[in-house]
Amino acid sequence: MRRPTLEEVASAAGVSKMTASRALRGARDVSKDNILKVRAAAERIGYVGNQLALSLSAQHTNLIGVVVPTMSNVVFPEVLSGISAVLEGTGMQAVFGLSEYDAAKERDIIRNMLSWRPAAMIVTGLDQPEETIRLLRQAAVPIIQVMDLDGEPVEFSVGLSHTMAGEEMARALVAAGRTRFGYVGSGLGRDLRAAKRKAGFEAALQDAGLAFVAKETAPELSSLGLGKRLTQRLLAREPEIDCLYYSNDDMAAGGAFACMEKGIAVPERILLAGFNGLDIAQALPFSIATSHSPRRQMGETAARLALQAMTEERPTLERVVAFTPRISMAGE
Repeated sequence: MRRPTLEEVASAAGVSKMTASRALRGARDVSKDNILKVRAAAERIGYVGNQLALSLSAQHTNLIGVVVPTMSNVVFPEVLSGISAVLEGTGMQAVFGLSEYDAAKERDIIRNMLSWRPAAMIVTGLDQPEETIRLLRQAAVPIIQVMDLDGEPVEFSVGLSHTMAGEEMARALVAAGRTRFGYVGSGLGRDLRAAKRKAGFEAALQDAGLAFVAKETAPELSSLGLGKRLTQRLLAREPEIDCLYYSNDDMAAGGAFACMEKGIAVPERILLAGFNGLDIAQALPFSIATSHSPRRQMGETAARLALQAMTEERPTLERVVAFTPRISMAGE
């Protein structure tokens, strides 16, 4: 069986071949009515476009490259969900790559994606090494970096200050009357945003005349099991801790299970605090403090900014879009 052609799509929709082509790309100068007619005709006759040929004529495809570090919890799937929701119906298609918090792997993914002539790139974080930054600067497409504001973006950044998030949580916990703090973290050499939160937290403690009494960290990435093991280890050394700050809610939930096993009252005896506002932290039999990050909204904003930057004068667009996490204390 032969493939249906663009000419057949145009004929079925009652438009010219050029209009059909532009409608399938979601061009803004094609009426919504024609876009709907052409797409309906293409679906009806089973037409599949040639994106390779399109990229040769337009200098880019309808792809938007998205690079995130992991899919092991709901954080980045929610970002991707926001991106996908905004792109739906625009003719643009997101393609995803996972770096696993590996800078070299991230660089290779970005280089490979750029070879496919994407219309834009959405990349996680602001801490890429110089070689990766050079790739992004030379890409000649809109570059949106998400989830972080602590650094200098290549072009656009959408996110929050993790340093400030750590500072604000420390101030809230000190105001709640906690004085003996411990820290439990994971993968800080790779998860640089978690490292920034820790640094901000420590700076705020210092301002209050306090410091971490004990710390337990591990090089592997976060998990419930790791949070539980590190909490057990820390409490064995420093049983008088009255507050534990974790690199994220996964780790804090693991710490909650460690406290449950030892019969430690949470939050009365020890207050646990994490980051992200994950459902798992809210599903515990007792509550923990956390910073709720607007993950889906950041994904939506990044996708809208990418679409705007493709069609508008990029210098006129807002370069930094800042979000502020909402803190909820235990019991709220």
